[in-house]
Amino acid sequence: MKKLLFLPVLLLLVFTSCEQEEDTGPYSIVAIPVTQTVEKFRSSVKIMEPRFIKESGKIYAWENYVFINDKSEGIHIIDNTYSKNPVKIKFLSIPGNTDIAIRNNKLYANQGMDLVVFDISDIENITEINRIEDVFPDYYYITPAGVHYVDFKNFDPQTQVIVGYYTEKRKIDHTTSDPRLLDAVSTAEGNRGTGGSMAAFSIVGDHLYVIDEAFLNAFDISSPDNPSKTSEAYVGWRTETIFNYEDHLYIGSATGMYIYDLVDPSQPAKVSFLQHVLGCDPVVVKGNYAYVTIRGGNTCEQNFNQLDIVDISDKSNPQIANSYEMTNPYGLGIKDDWLFVCDGSAGLKVFDIKDTPGLNLIDQFTHINTYDVIPLEDKLLMVGDNTLSQYSYKGNEISLISSFSLN
Repeated sequence: MKKLLFLPVLLLLVFTSCEQEEDTGPYSIVAIPVTQTVEKFRSSVKIMEPRFIKESGKIYAWENYVFINDKSEGIHIIDNTYSKNPVKIKFLSIPGNTDIAIRNNKLYANQGMDLVVFDISDIENITEINRIEDVFPDYYYITPAGVHYVDFKNFDPQTQVIVGYYTEKRKIDHTTSDPRLLDAVSTAEGNRGTGGSMAAFSIVGDHLYVIDEAFLNAFDISSPDNPSKTSEAYVGWRTETIFNYEDHLYIGSATGMYIYDLVDPSQPAKVSFLQHVLGCDPVVVKGNYAYVTIRGGNTCEQNFNQLDIVDISDKSNPQIANSYEMTNPYGLGIKDDWLFVCDGSAGLKVFDIKDTPGLNLIDQFTHINTYDVIPLEDKLLMVGDNTLSQYSYKGNEISLISSFSLN
């Protein structure tokens, strides 16, 4: 009898132990794509009346207007004729959009895998005039923070576009390969406009340059209504930002800074690469120095937060000349002898750069969580916390003109 009673108890303990192990084992966060048909996605562009912003992204200035990206949603257009009283006038709904550039009344915007051209000569009557399809084949919709894998089992890239994700916890057997799962990637010519340092679009002469994840794309826009792609060059993993200075392109990536020359503007040529610690890194340039912010945390792979000063006097052999610790830096910009750094939650920092590679912090505005900045001739534009802030240059002082909520 004792043996008969012992066996069921033992089996019960074994099953209970297995169940507990199964319930408490390691889980991974998996993202499952939300999709649309390609046809519906391409027909989803709309010109709408102003609306609240969801999450402010990149900033662009053209004539008396400010364009602010609503991440993956579209572009908010603001009449900034009176800097003390900006007015939202339109929302250009472009699902999948992250950036724009403007020249000669034509606005160029990415929509997922396509380049879309808008006529903005009448800002009250914007029209889509062309679409160049499938020029950004490496387009992906950024996965949510904390995701380990993406499940593409029911996604057909030939007929569908990813427009979002939902997530779930799953037990993943890391000893076997599941083909459905992939590691998540959280991932002054004419009347040209001005982008911030977070820009992935740049116009130089008759060419538009666009970076997308790993490639540098060049477009001939000498026929403004009908851009044509002239080259596509692999740059490197996680290219993020692009900045033009004196016939060179400076490209920021998760691993370092690339320099390309524009001897042949239709086919930029690589000059050099400066490797740094992993991190998200916009770049601006003046004279013989490039200024690079490196941000850690989240998708940026590490926890270093710094500002690197790079000597580019020999563009074939750039060298880091100095580094400064930062809190959580994003965009930056240069005006005369001032360097403006958006240091995330630490606010806007203003440095005197006359003694570069030595910098002198001369002012700091801590009232806002900053993202990107554009120094114009008569004022400074800054975006962060869904707010557009504007500052004037008065002698040696930077003064707040207005703070405009985008909500």
